[in-house]
This record gives sequence, C-alpha cells and structure tokens, in this order.
Amino acid sequence: MVSFADRAATPTHVLVRILDRESVLLNLETEQYFGLDETGTRMWQLVTGAPNIDAAYQELLAEFDVEPELLRSNLTELLTRLVDSGLLQVLPADVGTAPAI
Repeated sequence: MVSFADRAATPTHVLVRILDRESVLLNLETEQYFGLDETGTRMWQLVTGAPNIDAAYQELLAEFDVEPELLRSNLTELLTRLVDSGLLQVLPADVGTAPAI
C-alpha cells in the first residue's frame, strides 16, 4: 500500500534512462523493464525527488489540469505497479534522513 506520507526512492538495482521526455526503467536483477510516457516520466521525476509522495502530488496538481482524485488514483496505481515490479521503493519519509535537533 502506497501512503502519500512516505517517500519514494530508486533502488540501486534499477537503471533509469530518459529520452525525449519518456523513460525506461530496468530492474537489473530480474531484467524486467517498464516504459513510461511523458506524464509517467514526470510523475517518476517528481516522486523520486520530493521529500514525500504528497509533495510530488501537490506539484503535479499545479502542473497538470486534472481532477485531484483522478490524479491521486493514477499516481497510486503507477507507484503500486512500480513497487510490485521492484522498480521503486517506498520508505517512511523520515528513514535515511538526519534527525532534527
């Protein structure tokens, strides 16, 4: 289950190549790959660069003319498929970050 409070990261065994605003993700362990169109690639870029999935979702809402619930559903479906294929890790937002003092 993908929680928007969590953050997403690219596993070390995944190779990502972007060409002409589309991308291919390759799991080097299973040789399974996944192609993303322009919108999916933008989702990937924001999700893997944001402090949590919700921050990426908010940025996507600002960039695209889409109903919020449709975007949430599409983003959740994409992330779930990528996690199930071993192409994305979803971690608690505070894992791997320095604690606040």
